[in-house]
Amino acid sequence: MGNVMGKAHRDTRDTRDTRVRGFAARAGGWSARHRWAAVGIWVLFVVLAMGLGSAAGRVDADDDGGLKGETSQASRIVDDAGLKEPAGETVLIQAKGQLTATAPEFRAAVADVMEAVDATGKVASVTSPYQSGSVSKDGRSALVRFDVRGDADTAGDRVEPVLKAVDGVEKKHTEQGLRIEEIGGASMQKTFDDAFGSDFQRAEYSAVPVAFGILLIAFGALVAALLPVALAVTAIMATMGLMGVVSHLQPMSETANSVMLLVGLAVGVDYCLFYLRREREERAKGRDPQAALRIAAATSGRAVVVSGVTVCVAMAGMLFTGITDFVAMGLASLMVVAVAMVGSVTVLPALLSLLGERVEKGRLPFLRRRAQGAPSESRLWRAVVGGVLKRPAVSVAVAAGVLAAIALPALGMKTQQLTLDQEFGDSLPIVATYDRVNEAFPGGTEPAEVVVRAKDIDSPEMKRAIADFRTQAVSSGATRGPVDVTVHTAENVATLSVPLVGGSDQGKAEKSLDLLRDEVRPATLGKVDGAEAPVTGQVAGSKDFNDQLSSAVPPVFAFVVAFAFLLMLLSFRSLTIALTSIVLNLLSVGAAYGILVIVFQHGWGASLVGAEGVGAIIAWLPLFLFVILFGLSMDYHVFVVSRIREARLQGRTTKDAITHGVVTTAGVVTSAAVIMVAVFAIFGTLSMQSMKQMGVGLAAAVLIDATVIRGVLLPAVMALLGERNWYLPRWLRKLPDLTHDETGPAEIAPQRGAGNRATSPHRPAEDELPSPRSV
Repeated sequence: MGNVMGKAHRDTRDTRDTRVRGFAARAGGWSARHRWAAVGIWVLFVVLAMGLGSAAGRVDADDDGGLKGETSQASRIVDDAGLKEPAGETVLIQAKGQLTATAPEFRAAVADVMEAVDATGKVASVTSPYQSGSVSKDGRSALVRFDVRGDADTAGDRVEPVLKAVDGVEKKHTEQGLRIEEIGGASMQKTFDDAFGSDFQRAEYSAVPVAFGILLIAFGALVAALLPVALAVTAIMATMGLMGVVSHLQPMSETANSVMLLVGLAVGVDYCLFYLRREREERAKGRDPQAALRIAAATSGRAVVVSGVTVCVAMAGMLFTGITDFVAMGLASLMVVAVAMVGSVTVLPALLSLLGERVEKGRLPFLRRRAQGAPSESRLWRAVVGGVLKRPAVSVAVAAGVLAAIALPALGMKTQQLTLDQEFGDSLPIVATYDRVNEAFPGGTEPAEVVVRAKDIDSPEMKRAIADFRTQAVSSGATRGPVDVTVHTAENVATLSVPLVGGSDQGKAEKSLDLLRDEVRPATLGKVDGAEAPVTGQVAGSKDFNDQLSSAVPPVFAFVVAFAFLLMLLSFRSLTIALTSIVLNLLSVGAAYGILVIVFQHGWGASLVGAEGVGAIIAWLPLFLFVILFGLSMDYHVFVVSRIREARLQGRTTKDAITHGVVTTAGVVTSAAVIMVAVFAIFGTLSMQSMKQMGVGLAAAVLIDATVIRGVLLPAVMALLGERNWYLPRWLRKLPDLTHDETGPAEIAPQRGAGNRATSPHRPAEDELPSPRSV
């Protein structure tokens, strides 16, 4: 009969004599036979990984974050010159009434501020607004400027005494109708770190209990619910240690930590859930625990490996960006998925073998019937799938049409780095200060910085070019001034601080930046031979980040899609399955993009998730979501399609196999999806808009993927395709065979009472499956 995938009517005299191929099946079998060794190796691995990580320490990424362009060039000039740019701070003194900066009360407040901040011993270069010209046009606002001593990267840790000193002066002058507030790099860093840290701490503390609670309801037993959480937590602990070691080759970041925890909890619980549900299902059919474990290893274990490898490939796509945060997130996510995958097919079978029937310990009385029931089949999904299979063409048209309509707004997506007021809204007092400074001194909180390096910074030609730049920067409309200049003679470097017109309005600020880069600089500093003058700053960094990210999108998309397609092709030996997998995943991602734009860019329904329309999506999110969602959605897809293919290989018709596969996996997919949605939704409750966007986008995508995609579109499309689902051209049959389907469940072990012999149903080989011509 050709290249037969397995022998028909194989005798199985003893479960230990059964041969199964594939890493998952072999690993599960070994672990079940060497239970204590498998558990010991896992514990040793986790302890060693944590110990090595602690001993090595962790290297965090630099501020430039691997950016290219002028931002990176400016950073290199400063580093080469050995300059340590301090964190600049500003104190706004503003009259609420009719006072002006020339009034004695106003001058007294300025003097008190300067004296108070200087007395802390934490600052340097305190500059009066009357010397620097930092008085607003209406004369009602003035800025006292100074630098925080020490490393700018850690200035937020030292600025607290200065903030308290300024607060004390503000209380002293409140009755005189003066507002006195501090803002700057260090104070914003402290505000951001405090908000970010407390937000993520709350999310991290909430995620595990939420996942455990859902698992407790899903399994109805305390021990069964604890296993997935324990596996996920130990995988996360091991990965944290590995991140410390890897950081010496590729610096890590706090964002990578948080993403690793998010992904690790999601996949760790999911993989264990898939495995454990199948093992319980087989025991409910009457198989003994060891036989049930072997079946779970050969089926769900394989699905876990295929899914895990696909997720790892998707995460590896982030490495193509070259941006440090993305590379760190990609490596951290890849590692935690790999660790969770290996743990699921090694230590989990060992624990299940050790526990046996005790996995049902701690049953919840009100869920006893579910815990003891037969193999779970969802009546709801049986009804849904039954309706879908009756009218597959209508189901595809309606479901795909709805998702396409939801995705349509994504065509108008606008991305940018969110400003402070967009990120936090009115939730933090410093946001109001930020707005007031920008209103009185446009661009004053986020000035552009021109870093000039020349052969002789004090040459007449260079001095004239700098003077011309200051003049033309104002006359061009890029800034209203003042343009402050700091010269480092010994290093032949000068820095020019240029407040950009547009302030917190990203679009207008970028136009001002373009004026400086494209018109003012070439006409002034650009005429000096050998001079370099890159323009950096918050606005410039945001623009350079967006440009670099945009250029990385095509290779990342191509890499992820191509390798996911190849893995699906090799794992299912079907060109049709591989193609439909990619299309359905892209449709799911597109719908998630559409929801993001609708909620956060246009503000429709934003209040329902405690958010607000900020007019843009944070720049890093679309690519991040694509990679994460493309990987995670494969969890469900691989699990469902594997079950459908398994049923088909056991002799069912394609239509019956679709019904069986979707209905029998509905419970586990629903449980996994509920856990993911709940964990991601926690991030949607955080105060930062970027975290809200990430949480809502991930939760919405998983919900769509587990319902509309897997429950409607997948069975409808497969029903329309019929036997074409299993089509593999002859010229592709030479590809490596990663299916490992030579043993079906009936072959792996006999059911209780079946005697010592079991007969397997005939399972068609690839060549026996109908070709498109015969359909």
